[in-house]
Amino acid sequence: MSWTKRQFVVAAFEELGLSDANFNLSDAQLNTTLKRLDGMMATWNAKGLRLSYPIPSDPSSSNLDTDTTVPDKANEAIYLNLAIKIASSFGKIASQELKVNAREAYRTLLASNAYPLSERQLDNVPRGAGAKVRQGNTSTFITPEDPYLDVGSDGELVLE
Repeated sequence: MSWTKRQFVVAAFEELGLSDANFNLSDAQLNTTLKRLDGMMATWNAKGLRLSYPIPSDPSSSNLDTDTTVPDKANEAIYLNLAIKIASSFGKIASQELKVNAREAYRTLLASNAYPLSERQLDNVPRGAGAKVRQGNTSTFITPEDPYLDVGSDGELVLE
């Protein structure tokens, strides 16, 4: 089960030593942090790091109790980086340890979402000795395979 937006916000406050158990966090503080979370996730999405996070079209329509459907591998990177974003707004200074952990969690997340480029065959390369010919293909040249195309949820694929 994935985390809710509230769980990310509360975890970020806990990283700064401002847990809800010790400090009464107001609704205004939670909603301000929620807007920062939505903004951070929209930025990550724009950079190509798509994590299925529900980005609202209007900041006022965001809800703290919305389930995010974010994969578990992204949780630590999200709340640690959110903690850094909100630290100065709440009179805190993000520790060096927090910054290092956030950077490492983000890099790990990027690495886990990186896909190697597929191997490509060159056009018009003569077949050498021992090259396997596909059934029905009598060409003396290697023909490239169709490339795999991937479009994000916000993209549109146009074939001409």
